[in-house]
Amino acid sequence: MAPILIDTDPGIDDALALLFAWNSPEIQVEAITTVAGNVPVDIATTNLQRLLALRKPVPRPLVAVGASGPLARALTTATRYHGEDGLGDLPDWPDVAPLPGSPDAVSVIIDLARRHERALTIVALGPLTNLALALKEDAAALGRVGRVVAMGGAVDVPGNVTPTAEFNMSVDPEAAHRVFAAGLPIELVPLDATRQAMLPRAGMRATLARSPGLLASRIQGFSERGFRIAHGDGEQGMALHDPLAVGLAIDPSLGKWEAARLAIGPEGETLRINGAPNCRVAKGIDSNRFIRWFLDRLCPGPAPRDASS
Repeated sequence: MAPILIDTDPGIDDALALLFAWNSPEIQVEAITTVAGNVPVDIATTNLQRLLALRKPVPRPLVAVGASGPLARALTTATRYHGEDGLGDLPDWPDVAPLPGSPDAVSVIIDLARRHERALTIVALGPLTNLALALKEDAAALGRVGRVVAMGGAVDVPGNVTPTAEFNMSVDPEAAHRVFAAGLPIELVPLDATRQAMLPRAGMRATLARSPGLLASRIQGFSERGFRIAHGDGEQGMALHDPLAVGLAIDPSLGKWEAARLAIGPEGETLRINGAPNCRVAKGIDSNRFIRWFLDRLCPGPAPRDASS
């Protein structure tokens, strides 16, 4: 199994991405680092602990808390979409214990980069603050990782925060600039691709109905807010932004890729510029194959009993 580190700010679609990753046998999620983005980092970390307690992945990944804000500006969150608690403001999540003393996110990122080098894939689902800080600490170690799959940007489509900027990039443009200037093997999964990964509400409900239980009811509860907001914005379903990044990290053949050179503008714009490519960009996806795959893995039912027993 390929080692994966996920950097995330849960977040409804981050939660779906984590559940998808934990049910994917091709990868081993060795560590999860949290970052301020959709919600403040303490809430993001609480949400990760909630999801770990709900799903109980084995082995349990190492958890580390990361940056509490962008490098050079105040934090802007996305609570309009995700809710004040980041997971749809459900009223009855069980309490989670405080994290025991653990290394910080930057230390964990650098340690895994040194240990696994080209075998490691970093999947960045939030602002790139933690990666920028890790580069400052040990750029050589980060430069040896095999892949950095980052969800963010709006290359040839409108943004979702401004006409030209996507949320993750706009939260911390300075961090994104450092990451894109560092020569890392970046595979960008922008809105150009993620808006093609549109999940209908009926498809989610039908999938969860096949595996009734606490996990399915929790997924149903927090995802309903995402569907409601998306439908209110005129969308036909919920875009699976972060799950698609996980999917492309596992199977790049789901996407059609284009080499590009991008610069990060002052408000998080992903701007095409002349010069040698510094990333490859997912421009199209096999949306039907991805949606089927995602739903098959989101909330699997109990294993069938052996007919011979």
